[in-house]
Amino acid sequence: MSANEPQSPLGYAQAAIETMQRKYRGAELPPVKHFHYHQGVFLSGVYQLYRLNGDECYLQYIKDWVDSNVSESGKVLNYDRNALDDIQPGILLFPLLEHTQDQRYRRALDELAHDISIYPKNDEGGYWHNDRAPREMWLDGLYMGGPFMTEYGAKFNRPDLIDEAARQVELMHEKTCVKKTGLWRHAYDPEHAQPWADRQTGLSPEYWGRSMGWVPVAILNELDYMSPNHPERTTLEGIVSDLLISLCEYQDEDGRWWQVVDKVGVEGNWPENSCTCLYVAGLSKAVRLGILPAEYLAPARRGYQGVISSLRWEEMTDAEGNTMYDLLVGDVCIGTGVGDYDFYCARPTNVNDLHGVGAFLLMCTELEMVTH
Repeated sequence: MSANEPQSPLGYAQAAIETMQRKYRGAELPPVKHFHYHQGVFLSGVYQLYRLNGDECYLQYIKDWVDSNVSESGKVLNYDRNALDDIQPGILLFPLLEHTQDQRYRRALDELAHDISIYPKNDEGGYWHNDRAPREMWLDGLYMGGPFMTEYGAKFNRPDLIDEAARQVELMHEKTCVKKTGLWRHAYDPEHAQPWADRQTGLSPEYWGRSMGWVPVAILNELDYMSPNHPERTTLEGIVSDLLISLCEYQDEDGRWWQVVDKVGVEGNWPENSCTCLYVAGLSKAVRLGILPAEYLAPARRGYQGVISSLRWEEMTDAEGNTMYDLLVGDVCIGTGVGDYDFYCARPTNVNDLHGVGAFLLMCTELEMVTH
């Protein structure tokens, strides 16, 4: 890389977005014509950077993608109502409504709020992950639904949605947290029937890195829209601080966390960047909000540096002969279901997929905010 290598988290975030903008126009972010969390996570990170530097091209990039999936009348297109993953991009509608006052975004928000209000639950009250995993609760689902629910509830007088988001966190904690480690298993099957489910507990057998990363990011985003005197606020603060503190026990020497979090150095396992980015984002925000003491910035900074040390740069030349450098974020697990140790370890990795770059942007922007 040239002497222009970024010197701050903000600089790295800008380099990552510029790289992705050279590869994809906003409306062409994959999977194309699908209102889905892959794009939602990435563009959430883009919006966080917009909040820090005010570059209007970032907001336009978000708008270009949203407008390709929301009709002129405000109907959400290319959307699976039976999958929490397709609720998550709804959080992008809030800033677009605020900045444009275009009421079609409000109509789209109302549609998503209605759908999450009637979303199916298992007999214990937990949201199904999707209709292909009926009754199963996956950690990922907390991020896919909860932040949207609390922001909508706070802005449009739906306290019931805020209360429900808090209940989902507490139920997931009750069902998946293993007291011995303080870590949360990836999934819970209330019928104890899935091939991966423990016949006594219904729990999946492993602590998958990225699934646990969604949890602190989700809870901390929900706290942004919970009043200081909400009866469940203290409980949620305790849940998220306990998880982040427990995760620090499993950080590797290079600063990163591994694909299967509690098995650092075990044959087949490997350091994984998206979970590391999400943990760093969680630690940074928890310190910024006063939920964790400032000493927890030390593991956050080690995690950040571990990811930065793993990055690569690729020299590019444009049509006019100008040289530029693409930032490559690798060591990122592709999307996955639930399985055993060998299943997680055998998952392929991607470079610059939206999971990884989105998590990277959340890490960089949160570390920038807590630092400055």
